[in-house]
Amino acid sequence: MMRSTRLLGIFLTTNPITNTVAFSPRLSAPTRTRLRSSRLFASEADSKYDYDFLVIGGGSGGVRASRIASSYGAKVALLESRLTHGMKPEYSAIGGTCVNVGCVPKKLMVFASRYPGEIAEMSGYGWKGATAGEFDWKVFLENKNKEITRLNNVYNNFILKNAGVQVTEATGKLSGPNSVTIHETSTGKTSELTAKHILIAVGGWPFKPNIPGIEHAITSNEIFYLEEQPKRMVVVGGGFIALEFASIMDGLGTDVTLMYRGDLFLRGFDGDMRTHLREEMERNSNIDLKFNAYPVEIKKQDDGSLIVVDQDGNEIECDAVLCATGRKGKIEGLNLESAGVKTEGSFIPVDEYSRTNVPSIYAVGDVTNRIALTPVALMEGHRLADTLFGGKDRPVDHEYVASTVFTTPEIGTVGYTEEEAAAKFGDIDVYKNRFRAMKHSFPQSETYSLFKLIVESKTQRVVGCHVATDGAGEMVQGVAIAIKMGATKEDFDNTIGIHPTSAEELVTMRTASYFYRNGVKVEKLE
Repeated sequence: MMRSTRLLGIFLTTNPITNTVAFSPRLSAPTRTRLRSSRLFASEADSKYDYDFLVIGGGSGGVRASRIASSYGAKVALLESRLTHGMKPEYSAIGGTCVNVGCVPKKLMVFASRYPGEIAEMSGYGWKGATAGEFDWKVFLENKNKEITRLNNVYNNFILKNAGVQVTEATGKLSGPNSVTIHETSTGKTSELTAKHILIAVGGWPFKPNIPGIEHAITSNEIFYLEEQPKRMVVVGGGFIALEFASIMDGLGTDVTLMYRGDLFLRGFDGDMRTHLREEMERNSNIDLKFNAYPVEIKKQDDGSLIVVDQDGNEIECDAVLCATGRKGKIEGLNLESAGVKTEGSFIPVDEYSRTNVPSIYAVGDVTNRIALTPVALMEGHRLADTLFGGKDRPVDHEYVASTVFTTPEIGTVGYTEEEAAAKFGDIDVYKNRFRAMKHSFPQSETYSLFKLIVESKTQRVVGCHVATDGAGEMVQGVAIAIKMGATKEDFDNTIGIHPTSAEELVTMRTASYFYRNGVKVEKLE
């Protein structure tokens, strides 16, 4: 149980997880600022450290953890190797993968790639002579780079510095359980810092298979900085990153071939969503889908073009090969062994409080190999700061995390897949409907949506929602709140739909399509 003490009109709370004393987050911002300045936060024993909290990595998890910790009065330092994006070989900078070479620039590319599809339907609505024109890759990259630079500045000069976090452009490696050796990027200067708590938030790094010629392939880092748009591209992989870039480049006019070693991409997603996306891509895109295929060699020709050789000896000529074959934890150079931090492969295992096996060292985000999503890293970092410095007991919660695959069509998902739910609950009811949305039906486009709800039979709680349609991510975010709160199918049924929208389908599906009993699928109940 938390123990609170009133001192000088201020509530101090003892955290049983860390045995530390922290100010209650109910304090006003001016009060917190005064207390931070007076250093009332730190106990006498803490004064032997340079910082209360030292964060290695300025991505989503590290930035959030450092900002929240500082708001509670902790003395915080954050190390990030680059404060400006685009420099080889890192490409990333303050803000992490998401801001620099991930979610943000990718979503801008998604927006750009969807305009041709919008324009293609205009004639069905009476617009004559509309054409997409020619996409200018260089103009897009120039505007994209300006936006990422703006965000780098926001993170460094507003989010972190305004919160009182000491930001240093440097790399860091452990030199013990409470010490970090830092190497400043610009000056090369090396120094030592100590901290009561150390957070590793260095994220992940794209993995490329070890095959001849792999040095000619790019990853999701380099694609945002290509000087020229490839006319022909081979995308290798079957996860959401591979699928998203295949859709993006196809929409931008590149001739795309997708190679995946399995029978069907998006392993781990709901089976119906996987099948539906394949059908829509086969019908409405120009992507050449090659399943049960994988590269064994990449050969570079004299004119700079590439040849990808698959396991059967087939050759595909292209201008670029994008490897989206997974990511690994970016732990190289951290000197984890100096503090005795255990690893599993390239990742750092942690408990529900993001603690490593070393009591003073924590890890959040992609380097922990839990759920590699920006909002998850934010949650993990925030809850860690709340636990360490906010007087709260806040383990992380990875159940019912919503996510989106920004393909065309878009997939939004939250909760259990049909396969997972059948295995976990045994008895489930499945509601689904496939239809042409009004937007596509009117111009007679062969574009279909798929909506699906999974209900745990005994309690009638909705435990899964999976949607493939325009704006699926925007739609599912709201649904995720209801599912997280434990909404039942009756709650959905009692909610009046918004008409005419595709989203109303979520509250109008009244009859289950089929059921599972004891984990076995049955079409009808006796």
